[in-house]
Amino acid sequence: MDLKQLQYFLAVVEAGGFSAGATALQLAQSSLSRQIALLETELGQRLLVRTGRGATPTEAGLALLPHARQMLDIARRARDELQEMDDSPSGRITVGMPPRVALGLSAPLIQAFRQRLPRAVVSVSEALSIQLHEQLVAGRLDMALLFDPPSSPLLHYQTLMQEPLILVAPARGARLPERLSLGGLARYPLVLPSPPNAIRSLVDAALKARHVEVTVLAEVGAVKTVLTLVAQGVGCTIVPASSLALLDDPASVRHCPIGPPAILSRLVLATPKAGPHTRLRRETVQLLQALDFRSPAPLGAGAP
Repeated sequence: MDLKQLQYFLAVVEAGGFSAGATALQLAQSSLSRQIALLETELGQRLLVRTGRGATPTEAGLALLPHARQMLDIARRARDELQEMDDSPSGRITVGMPPRVALGLSAPLIQAFRQRLPRAVVSVSEALSIQLHEQLVAGRLDMALLFDPPSSPLLHYQTLMQEPLILVAPARGARLPERLSLGGLARYPLVLPSPPNAIRSLVDAALKARHVEVTVLAEVGAVKTVLTLVAQGVGCTIVPASSLALLDDPASVRHCPIGPPAILSRLVLATPKAGPHTRLRRETVQLLQALDFRSPAPLGAGAP
């Protein structure tokens, strides 16, 4: 079997259709269809069925799927091991980042990567932490930076930074206390990131543990939008302290710490426990570990 054809087959299955698969592969749809047809002819089995929504694997296609993934993984590991012998490894590595992190850290990561690994390519994939976690477990990412991920026996976590969540209120509102208890949050109408945002999960868990009920005026996907609404006087919010760097006018809000107990947001570097531990992967991990996560600037540039 041709490995390229297996890669094409896998792309169609993961994308859910020939059109989306061709886009992901940057290939003409006619060429993709022809290669899948050749694979089906060689195997003597129909692998994919076109539907109104795209394409789904047949019973034979489902049977081929784990073998295709395994064969492609073996080929990738063989290529990586050979590239390890070179003084400057080549290849591609994909790093997942939440948008709030990617906007601040993509540039310094890529600059350091180009200097240290000039023959390799780093690809930054942006998504919510929960989505990155799923992609990492599925083998579509080599590593990822995640906010407060769930435990997983398949992944290794290294905490890179912890920061407290704070209450942020409009500057034109009443003066905030020097510190606010969790119970005191019930007095403030809130605009919060919408689930499954990692910040929202932290807030909901902390409030539930203390049996605190709050008024949620609205749920918004991006933290920058949440802060904009707060600055306009719509309500208050609960976000990491570094998120204040998103504001065009910091004087448009006021803020105070929450707790005790404090609600801590944790940024971790997640890597698969299985798979090849290549030199390219090891050096990329070292580059990520060396980035300055505690400066307000890197983490204040987008939604988490």
